[in-house]
Amino acid sequence: MPTVFTINGFRFYFYSNENDEPIHIHISKGEGNAKYWIEPLLEEYSYGFTNKQRREINKIISENIQTIKKAWDEHFR
Repeated sequence: MPTVFTINGFRFYFYSNENDEPIHIHISKGEGNAKYWIEPLLEEYSYGFTNKQRREINKIISENIQTIKKAWDEHFR
């Protein structure tokens, strides 16, 4: 599970066996867990996060989308 980055306690990562799916990122913090597709940016699921945390996650992803894409490409290609 390569970690791409950690911001405000949210860990952004992906699983090494998911290269057959479009680019996406997993997020965890405490009991919360989520998955977001990157292109287009869309929440696949979110468990244990408040609406405020979900908005924060969305903002963090938007601000770091190029970093996520680069990490995905370096790991899977």
